[in-house]
Amino acid sequence: MKRNFFMAFMVIFCFVLQSTLFQTLSFGGIAPNLLIIITAIFGFMCGKKCGLWVGFFAGLLYDIFFGSVLCYHAMILMYIGYMNGYFKQIFYKDDVKLPILMIFASDMVYNLIYYILMFLLRGRFHFGFYFMHIIIPENVYTILVTILIYPLIRDMIYRLEDAGQRGDDSFA
Repeated sequence: MKRNFFMAFMVIFCFVLQSTLFQTLSFGGIAPNLLIIITAIFGFMCGKKCGLWVGFFAGLLYDIFFGSVLCYHAMILMYIGYMNGYFKQIFYKDDVKLPILMIFASDMVYNLIYYILMFLLRGRFHFGFYFMHIIIPENVYTILVTILIYPLIRDMIYRLEDAGQRGDDSFA
C-alpha cells in the first residue's frame, strides 16, 4: 500500500516540478525530463511491472495536460519503464553508473522516438539540427538533475522497503 501511494506521489510531484519549476529554469527552451527519470528509477529498482505502470501513468498525466494525442507519451514511457525493469537483476544500491547510464539511454530513446513520430513522418528531415539543439542539451540537463535527485529517491525507496521488511505495510 505504501508503495502505491509513494509511486503516485512521486509521479504527481515530478510532473508538477517538470511543468512548473523546471520550465522556468529551462535553458533555451530545454528542460529536464523528470518523468523519464522517475520511470527509469522505478523500472530498474522495482522491476518491469512497476516500471511499466509508473511509465504509463506518468505519460498519461503528461498526455492529459499537454499532449495532442492521448496515450502517445504514455505508451513510450510505459515501454521505457518496462525495458528498464530488465536491469533489476544487475542493479546495486551503491552503484551510480547504471542509473545514470539507463536514464541517459532512456532519454535518448524517448527523444529519438519522439523525433521519428512527430517530425520525420511529417517530412521534417533536419535530424542533425534536432539532435544537436534538442536531444543532446535535454539529455545533459536530465543527467545533471538525475545526479542531484537520484540519491534522494533511492534512499526513500529503501526506507520504505526496510519498513516493509520489519512488518510494517509492505513496499515490495
